[in-house]
Amino acid sequence: MPLHTEILRTARLDLIPLRVEHAEEMAAVLADPELYTFTGGVPATPESLRSRYARLVAGSPDPAVLWCNWVLRLRGAAADDGGGLLVGTVQATVTVPTAEVAWGVGTRRQGRGFAREAARELVRRLGEEPGVRTVVAHVHPDHRASAAVAAAADLSPTGILHEGEVRWQRSVGPQDVPTARPAPDHRPGRPAPDHRI
Repeated sequence: MPLHTEILRTARLDLIPLRVEHAEEMAAVLADPELYTFTGGVPATPESLRSRYARLVAGSPDPAVLWCNWVLRLRGAAADDGGGLLVGTVQATVTVPTAEVAWGVGTRRQGRGFAREAARELVRRLGEEPGVRTVVAHVHPDHRASAAVAAAADLSPTGILHEGEVRWQRSVGPQDVPTARPAPDHRPGRPAPDHRI
């Protein structure tokens, strides 16, 4: 199943592939202006979010780039507080060998570990994606909560700044690690060493 159409699951969340129909509920989830303190922008109306989601669902115009977007849906006991089932989003832009990830949880549901849980699962799954070797996130240097999410997903800050944000990254998937090869033994009658791994 292609990554962008796959449902991912954690202990409390279903990561559901984004649909245009999610715009109305997500507009309410993302309505607090404080969510945009570090990223800039303002809350989107349901109509503008619907247009944006339609573009995202249609996919990248560049065939070498895969856009993957999920909404975070609560399930089980976590969904019983009456606040709606959608709590946020995670996304990945995959340009092999790199996947850049981002996350966001509505203010009402912050502080419960949902972003950490979703980001960990997303990074884990990206590690299984053919060709993906590095997962990257960009976090504002003053955004402690987002830095904690990146750290929970085992990303590490690099000290590299990109548009005012710190690049965090982690190697995933099978890595090409050079192996030390033994020196050939040329004694007569001795077979040549087999260097296959």
